[in-house]
Amino acid sequence: MMRYSFKQAVLLAIIIGAVSCVPAKHFQEMRNDKVQAEQERDSLLIANKRMDVKLTELESTLAIMDQEIQRLIRDSTQRALRLRNANDELARTRRQLNDLQEAQESLLKGSARETTRLLQQLQETQKDLMAREDRLKEMEQDLNEKEKVLERMSADLDERIARLGELENILARQDSLVNALHTKISSALRGFEGEGLSVYERNGKVYVSLQERLLFPTGSTVVNPGGVKALNELAEVLEANPDINILIEGHTDDVPVVPNPRMKDNWDLSVLRATSIVRILLDDTNICQTRLMAGGRGEYMPVDESDSPEARSRNRRTEIILTPRLDELFSILDSN
Repeated sequence: MMRYSFKQAVLLAIIIGAVSCVPAKHFQEMRNDKVQAEQERDSLLIANKRMDVKLTELESTLAIMDQEIQRLIRDSTQRALRLRNANDELARTRRQLNDLQEAQESLLKGSARETTRLLQQLQETQKDLMAREDRLKEMEQDLNEKEKVLERMSADLDERIARLGELENILARQDSLVNALHTKISSALRGFEGEGLSVYERNGKVYVSLQERLLFPTGSTVVNPGGVKALNELAEVLEANPDINILIEGHTDDVPVVPNPRMKDNWDLSVLRATSIVRILLDDTNICQTRLMAGGRGEYMPVDESDSPEARSRNRRTEIILTPRLDELFSILDSN
C-alpha cells in the first residue's frame, strides 16, 4: 500500500470524515445490492449448468434410441424370416391335407378300419393346420405392432435430432457473437491495452480486465479520468449490443484497507468499486439497467497468489464479464 505525506493524510482524513456521514440506509441498500448480485450470479451459473446437463441428457437419449431402433430392425427382420418360414410350412401342410383328402376319397370303398384311421389323421391334420394359422396370425399382429413402435420411435428420434440441431445452431451463434464482440471491444479499447487493460475469451464469455492503476487511486472507489475514458469507449460497444449481459466484479489484493464508516474491509472496497463502474456505464447511455450486475470478490480470487508487489498489483483489478443472453436456448430446453 502507498504511504501518504502529511498533506495527503490530512486530505484523506477530511474525505473519510465526509464519507462517514453517508446514511446507514444507503450503506444497507448497497449491501442488499451486493446480495442480489450474488444471487443473480448464482442463478446464471445454475442455468449454465442446467444447459450443459440437458444437452448431455439429449445426446445420451439419442444414442439409446438409436440402439433400440437397431435392435427393433434386427428383431423385425428375424420375425419376417420366421413368418416366411411359417407360410412355407403352412403351404406344405395344405398340400398334405389335399393328399389326405384325395386318399380318403379313394379309400371310401375300403375297410371301415382304414377309413376311421384316415378320418382321425385328417382331423389331426386340420387341428394342426388351424393351430398353425392361429400362430401365424399372432406373429403377423406382433410384427405389425413392432413396426408401429418403430415408426413412433423413428418420428421421436427425428424430432430430437431436429431439436439437437437447433441447440447446436444456437450455441454456434453464441460462439460467433462472442468472437465478434471480442473483436469489437479489442478494437475499441486498443489504445488502453498498454495501460493496464486486457481483453480475452474464456468459457464462451468475453472478459475485459482493468488493473487498478487504470481505474482507481489506491484504496479509492472514485474512477480517475483515464478509467472513465476507457469505460466510455466500452459503453459505446455495449450499448450497440443489447443482447449481452454485463457482470462487473471487483477484486483486491490481500492488504487490509483502513476501516472507516463506509468501508470496513476489502469486500466493501471491491463491491463499491464495481458499483462505481456500473454508474459510469449507465451515465448518458441507453444501456438497460437489467443487463448489469455488480459484485465484489475482495481478495479471494487472485490471479497471482505470490506476495510480491507485482502480484498484488495484478490482483488489484476489475473484471467486466460479458455473456450472450440465452433466452432462446432456455426456451428450447423448457419445451423438452
